[in-house]
Amino acid sequence: MCHLCLTSVNDGTAPHTAHVTASHQEAAGNPARRGFLRSGMLAVAASWGMNNAFAASAAAPAAPNAITPAAALKRLMEGNARYVANQPQEKDFSAGRAARVNAQYPIAAILSCADARLAPEFAFDQSPGDLFVARVAGNYASPAVLSSLEYGVAVLNAPLVIVLGHTNCGAVSAAVKMIETKDTLPGTMQDIISAIQPAVVRAQRETGGSLLDRSIVENVKLQEQFLQNRPSLVKSLLDAKKIEIVGAVYDLATGKITLV
Repeated sequence: MCHLCLTSVNDGTAPHTAHVTASHQEAAGNPARRGFLRSGMLAVAASWGMNNAFAASAAAPAAPNAITPAAALKRLMEGNARYVANQPQEKDFSAGRAARVNAQYPIAAILSCADARLAPEFAFDQSPGDLFVARVAGNYASPAVLSSLEYGVAVLNAPLVIVLGHTNCGAVSAAVKMIETKDTLPGTMQDIISAIQPAVVRAQRETGGSLLDRSIVENVKLQEQFLQNRPSLVKSLLDAKKIEIVGAVYDLATGKITLV
């Protein structure tokens, strides 16, 4: 289609046949004119293609967890405030079940203690699919837990990692006792104690509060530092400022979560 044809299509008028024929004949006999018309057609085509590409891109919805780490943390702490006030959002836990069959979009990957009294989804007042939780007694970053957290941030694109300890932790309490008595636990439970004991040693050098309370906080900080420094996909994304890592302690008595 010639430049005049394009113009007529745009302004809604149909060119006279003779006029069009003459224009084509003129273009055919004039190489410069042919080049001009060809350039015009290419420009229109390119513009149309870019507009369509932009429209398609604009129409593609962002993933539900495509938020900043700060926004994710704010949402979680607001949820905990509702939980503490016993004013959780009403939820129909069957809603969205079918939609979650093929995809999940967690806003945080959480390293939590396995204690039965701590349920991160409730404590943060979040819906199914919002949190990717790896739980182990003593909330320490074992190799399997680290791999799970890597999956949460690198594959599921969770923007935030939280190391979540809690008050009166049995695993940390056992680690404190083992240091004081030099006893060991049966089976592979000693592996957990061995992983937590460095936090107890650090807590022994501090003052204020009980040794158990200090050890719980130090264990959270130690695991947080481990994730920040141990070469992994978690550290790579942290270094690239794609994610953030924070530590927190859940109070069993009040339900309140405090960042440490």
